[in-house]
Amino acid sequence: MTDLQIRPGVAGGTTGAPTVRPGLLLALVLCGQFMAVLDSSIVNVAVPTIRTDLGASGAALQLVIAGYTIAYAVLLITGARLGARYGYSRLFQLGLAAFTATSLACGLAPTTGWLIAFRLLQGAAGALMVPQVMSLLQRTFTGAARTRAIGLYSAVLAVGVASGQVLGGVLVSADLFGTGWRPVFLVNVPFGLVLLAVGARLLPRLPGDASRGFDVPGLVVLGAALGLLVVPLVLGHELGWPAWGWAMLAGGVLLFGLFVVVERGVARRGGQPLIPGRVLRAPGLRPAAVGLFTIMAAYAGFMFAFALHQQAGLGHSALRAGLCSAPVAIGFGVGSLHWHRLPGRLHGMLPSVSGVVLGGGYLVLGVLLGGGAGVGAVVLVETALFGLAAGCAYAPLFARALAGVAPEDAADASGVTVTVLQLGQVIGVAVLGSVFLGRVDLPAPAADSGHALLVTLAVNTVLVLVGAVFAERSRREVR
Repeated sequence: MTDLQIRPGVAGGTTGAPTVRPGLLLALVLCGQFMAVLDSSIVNVAVPTIRTDLGASGAALQLVIAGYTIAYAVLLITGARLGARYGYSRLFQLGLAAFTATSLACGLAPTTGWLIAFRLLQGAAGALMVPQVMSLLQRTFTGAARTRAIGLYSAVLAVGVASGQVLGGVLVSADLFGTGWRPVFLVNVPFGLVLLAVGARLLPRLPGDASRGFDVPGLVVLGAALGLLVVPLVLGHELGWPAWGWAMLAGGVLLFGLFVVVERGVARRGGQPLIPGRVLRAPGLRPAAVGLFTIMAAYAGFMFAFALHQQAGLGHSALRAGLCSAPVAIGFGVGSLHWHRLPGRLHGMLPSVSGVVLGGGYLVLGVLLGGGAGVGAVVLVETALFGLAAGCAYAPLFARALAGVAPEDAADASGVTVTVLQLGQVIGVAVLGSVFLGRVDLPAPAADSGHALLVTLAVNTVLVLVGAVFAERSRREVR
């Protein structure tokens, strides 16, 4: 990583401050990011053993899985603002320490109730840590170095989602010392402790801005709006989409409208809105955010439906299903890391063109598997190729979304983009998962499950094509 460049003035400008080593700094913060992404999926394969060991009900198990996502999504923007006020490095370390401690607590939880509570706290800890990653990248790296750093960030997101199932399957199958499901949480503890020790020496001492207000009304209204949106989306299908879920969704929409009114009022009074208008007016950010949302929603929904099809339709083990999902994640990572090596004249159109290719890739996969065929070499190669297209759409679009944001707005822009990505994952799994499960009752014959997957991937195709349109619009805005 010798091509990384440090933004002037952050590499140890105060007495006793550590000298920033760009490669090590990037590795440190992305390892923290990886831990948080991993824990959104690693628990899925441990559900049967948790049910047996703790006697958990179906609803309780759903909360074990969803509690993390709910707290994480709702508090991301709050975490970003706390980082701006108290310092990104300080909040990263605080979030990492809390994440490590709550991982230990989850691994030692004596009952389902305690496990649900600790998962909520773990999601809140992740929301403190994760926004600081992009803020540190924005404030530390410049030029080509930032492009490479964002590519690595994108690769971590893609690989983390797939790695959760693989690592979870390995740990549960190993049943280390008879501990069953507990290592899926405890594995974070030694890594977290190492990262804390390294971070204490390595993280740059970027001071916080004590003048940054909290905009308490905005925090409360946005948090409530996100909660009303995320909770029914995460729990709705499992509970049969009850009336209260639809009421919560409607209430969430109303509160988002109220949030806009509240933020405008704060700005008129000379205060500091939670999401400053100048951030949303940055060239290309809004259409790029929509494009990113569609790509991540399609990716997360695909990974969910593909795993269900393999396990409940084709009879694969959780570990095999995770390994068969690895090529798309690897392709995503390769595309995210190396898209900038293409000729510069192609960079502007790359997100929209790659989005079209990605849409075709989803449709082709649906045709290949729609009749109940197994996951053979052709399917694995095809998923790797459309994963490559996804990375070539996602990473340059992410860089474009943040390119016009001023350094002092890095935290707010980070909070917005990371929240958009997280909501994309939540909504993708909820909507596309419902499309898949609405077409078949699992377990089911391979042909029936394959047909449900085909319908789901057809919806995926439409979704990413819409994203390609917005990607092209963002390109026109930043010309």
